[in-house]
Amino acid sequence: MQMSLVKNSGERKKLAIAVVLGLIALIFLWWTFFGFGSTNVTNSRGTAVPTPSPKYPIATAQGNQRPVEAVKDDLRTQLRPVVYPTSTFSAPEAKRNIFAYYEPPPPAAKTAETPTPTPTPTPPVLLAAVAPANVYARTSDFVLEVTGDKFTSELRAVMDGRELPTRYMGPQQISANVSAAMIANPGSKQIILRSPDGRLYSNAIMLAVTAPPTPNYTYVGIIGTPRHLDTAIVQDKGSKEVLNVQRGDILGGRFRITSISEKELVLIDTNLKIRHALAFTTSESDKGFNPLQRPTPKVDSEDDEP
Repeated sequence: MQMSLVKNSGERKKLAIAVVLGLIALIFLWWTFFGFGSTNVTNSRGTAVPTPSPKYPIATAQGNQRPVEAVKDDLRTQLRPVVYPTSTFSAPEAKRNIFAYYEPPPPAAKTAETPTPTPTPTPPVLLAAVAPANVYARTSDFVLEVTGDKFTSELRAVMDGRELPTRYMGPQQISANVSAAMIANPGSKQIILRSPDGRLYSNAIMLAVTAPPTPNYTYVGIIGTPRHLDTAIVQDKGSKEVLNVQRGDILGGRFRITSISEKELVLIDTNLKIRHALAFTTSESDKGFNPLQRPTPKVDSEDDEP
């Protein structure tokens, strides 16, 4: 019976101590969060609550006392808003578009550059003139006289790239033989002097080859005789005058008739010794001049009956 009482009394003490400790814990919590004064203090989120100023001076680490106002100023300085500088971030460059491609610009038009002409060196040999300076085409062979300066026996006369038979006559004169075949056609011929090795050469001079004068007549008919002294009928192209001429006659004061045939009339230029041939031509108005082209009359003896 006594043991049960003791146990009961011990438990009662423990229970009483637990109740007292619980009350103390509740009071401490109430004082921590709410306090015991009449003023309600609300703590806003993110708002600093000022620390109550003590009524006694605060001692520093060096042992000197600082006033309360100085401590408040230090707190205000430490509690100033924090300014955080923000930096601007640029977006990364977009990736290359596969559908876009580079097109080179059109090439600039090149301007034609005119090359600087190279000065032609002065020929070591001077060719001043040729005689004759003008000749008629189809004439016979002739001698070309070349005059100038610094001529030597090595020089040869050249016409259009063909070397001519040349004779050296002095330092200022050379003669060359020109064949009729080289002046058969009208035009300009280039004459130069040069040595076979090309070391010596001269400037170029042009020889004019003109067309020779031709007879201004048309061969329109022929008349035969028993002695075969044929007579040619010619017509002046300018005056339309009709003339009867024979071999040996001279037309226009310079063309001698040398041959008369049914096909052509041959004339020789008495000044230039050039042969000209006039082909036989007929028209409707002068068919009667040629006895070979006259119609043969039908005789009575000719009959279809036997």
